[in-house]
Amino acid sequence: MAQERKWHRVGTKDPLDDNSVTSVAAGVKAICLAKFEGTYYALDNHCPHQGGPLGEGLIENGYVRCPWHGYEYAPQDGSPPGGYDDRVETYPLEIRDDGIYVAVKEHTAAETISNQMMRVATEWGIEACFGMVGHSNLAVADAIRSEEENGKLRFIGVRHEGAASFAASGYAKLTGKPAMCLGIAGPGSTNLLTGLWDAKVDRAPVIALSGQVQTQVLGPGAFQEIDLSAAFNSVADWSQTVLTNANASELMALAIKHAVVNRDVAHLIFPDEVAFAPALDPRPATPRIGRIGASAIAPPQAELDDAVQMIKDARLVTIIMGHGAKSCRDEVIALAERIEAPVITTFKAKGFIPDSHPLACGVLGRSGTIVGSTMMGRADVLLVFGASFSNHTGISKTKKIIQVDFDRMALGKFHPVDSPLWGDIGITCAAISNALDKASYSFDRSYVRREIAGRWQLWRDEKAARARQSDADGVNSTLLFQKMSEIVPEGAVISVDVGNNTYSFGRYFETRPGQECLMSGYLGSIGFAFPAAIGAAVAAVDRPVWAVAGDGGFGQYAMELTTAVQYGLPIKLVLLNNSEIGKISKEQRGVKLPVWATQLVNPNFAEFARSCGAWGKRVAHNDEVLAGLEELRRSDGPGVLEVMTDALKI
Repeated sequence: MAQERKWHRVGTKDPLDDNSVTSVAAGVKAICLAKFEGTYYALDNHCPHQGGPLGEGLIENGYVRCPWHGYEYAPQDGSPPGGYDDRVETYPLEIRDDGIYVAVKEHTAAETISNQMMRVATEWGIEACFGMVGHSNLAVADAIRSEEENGKLRFIGVRHEGAASFAASGYAKLTGKPAMCLGIAGPGSTNLLTGLWDAKVDRAPVIALSGQVQTQVLGPGAFQEIDLSAAFNSVADWSQTVLTNANASELMALAIKHAVVNRDVAHLIFPDEVAFAPALDPRPATPRIGRIGASAIAPPQAELDDAVQMIKDARLVTIIMGHGAKSCRDEVIALAERIEAPVITTFKAKGFIPDSHPLACGVLGRSGTIVGSTMMGRADVLLVFGASFSNHTGISKTKKIIQVDFDRMALGKFHPVDSPLWGDIGITCAAISNALDKASYSFDRSYVRREIAGRWQLWRDEKAARARQSDADGVNSTLLFQKMSEIVPEGAVISVDVGNNTYSFGRYFETRPGQECLMSGYLGSIGFAFPAAIGAAVAAVDRPVWAVAGDGGFGQYAMELTTAVQYGLPIKLVLLNNSEIGKISKEQRGVKLPVWATQLVNPNFAEFARSCGAWGKRVAHNDEVLAGLEELRRSDGPGVLEVMTDALKI
């Protein structure tokens, strides 16, 4: 609704030379301020031809000339030369003692389709969006701004859209709830793809929002036009273009439903003029209640009975807990305590049971320990919860296997298992425990905790020996992660990258109660750690958030440190700097090739951190590590501890 004009101060009393122009703002209105023959005038800053900024043009032959295509307008009244009918609106102007004032009509913006859809998103529980605002997503961005001002959504503006999708993936992996990521048409949206693939293959719910060029120029090859439906066809479980307000609310609801139910990527495309179009009035109700059913299913009784009998008859049952057991970790641990079962985790599930628990055996596989591998070898039955049998994990196929998963496709996916149980992991754990109440075991398992403790002691002795190695070529990873185990607080979220730094973290870092890890599991994308930590810091504002990355990985999104500074996200980054992409160097040596094209030229990352407004310190010797970690923990806001490491001692 139009309102009375409101005066805005737009500049000092006499800011321009004669016969010149500039762009100023009167509230949210862009104004071309012109001084012609000693008199000031105010015109709309947008050329009616294609929106060129008149304030960036010039005055020529008595006309304000548009810098884009040369269209001309009289500064006095906005009229064009004779023979033309374009006209620019002009505004009242006053020169007062404290400066120049321009009066413009204030407008209450009408609700757009974008507002209509963002309201549905927040009503369905979406609380975070990461992205970059640009010319083809302005309406969507403004709707996000409106929801943020209403306290219903938080937006984090990043420096690269790839960081936005990684942040959304990290948020979703930590919470199990979807986050949104935002990009413009063309390159902004294609930049989202890597992080979206990370979310997809790790079964994290994410909603991608793409701006798009106007529908009237689709096809011939407009600026930044690509076929976004085709580009996102493989990564998105569901993708739709918004074309009308009639079904816009339902499209947002369906996007969220696909992301939540299928734990996958959903995608919405907003052509520019559609995103600005009016919302449906009245706005349709689109409640979540009644749209998403419960997933708490129990396995069939006969199959459950067979599995229980296998557990009763086994000499030793070892539990392997994967990332799919995230929401039911307490129930898995309770069952382990009930049957005296060692608990090993996959790398993605590191921290689901703290390494201090007497039944915990650490991680299994390439990033694992001899504790986990030994206790898997001792077992005659493996009870596997929410794990996918990745070759990196190396779950033995020679043992009897009971596999529990809510996803039927995951059961026996790569090879037959003895007892595939389709059901909610928490409910299945309770059902197994209840069934075991009525019978005793065939074998005594009282020795299990002593066996695990002995294995841990052997491994800790080995770690201590490795930690004493010389630091002449840099700190070795064993010592670094041994000290990190002492310093990182309980309850912390630890986001890790890809590379030798990650293998060493999995092997040497011992988790404490409440800690959990985020990683790019199946995609294995370098650069994941810091952007995902941004997502974690938004999702878990009351928890410490740490990140571990190598120089290669952090270098891909290093400028996101300024994002953490801007939004006050207190991420603590431990950065291992060996001036090379060490994992690839190791692989080249492994296949007897010369090390080539893996060396890096790095800045002093501690100085870089300080230049970004964060805390930063570099350490290069073993005896500096503990103090450096303590300072990092105590630092205010984001911080970087740069550790100069030995590329060969991982």
